[in-house]
Amino acid sequence: MRGRPRTVAKRVTGDIDGDGNPETVAVVHCEAGSGTPPSGVYVLTRGKADGTRARVVATLVAPEEHRSVTELAVRDGAVRATLLGYSSPEVPSCCPDEKEQVSWYWRSGAFVRGGQAEARGV
Repeated sequence: MRGRPRTVAKRVTGDIDGDGNPETVAVVHCEAGSGTPPSGVYVLTRGKADGTRARVVATLVAPEEHRSVTELAVRDGAVRATLLGYSSPEVPSCCPDEKEQVSWYWRSGAFVRGGQAEARGV
């Protein structure tokens, strides 16, 4: 996504790691004229002091995974998302044919992907 204009498609906030300081989870993708551009899902946080800049602390989904995100929430200490993807390179980028519900939890200082269902057709 370097060098291209980017769009923050979705943004949710909640205290994921239980430190009393809310994190922001953002879905970002390159601006595209057509098709379904892949998304990146990033967790940002800022220090507790006023004026502290936000910084990315985790990448939950990298754009290289060729997924897009349709739903995003922070609930019960977890990041929950619906990811759309492709069963093969022959599937047109306009028409993802897989759908997956995923969650990430903060455990022992890192985000752990858990509670995922098997990928299924759309």
